[in-house]
Amino acid sequence: MYAALWRALPGPVWVRILIMIVLIAVVLYVLATWVFPWVQDIVDTQEVTVEE
Repeated sequence: MYAALWRALPGPVWVRILIMIVLIAVVLYVLATWVFPWVQDIVDTQEVTVEE
């Protein structure tokens, strides 16, 4: 999958690296902004089933 993505990116190696860094930053931003808070609302962390 990563090789196919690498081949699909345009430009020389340094442009591809820059595009990959931007893509990774966008994915992390989306995860931290929308996905992780949505999952936290679904999974209740207050109901712990492990007891001492």
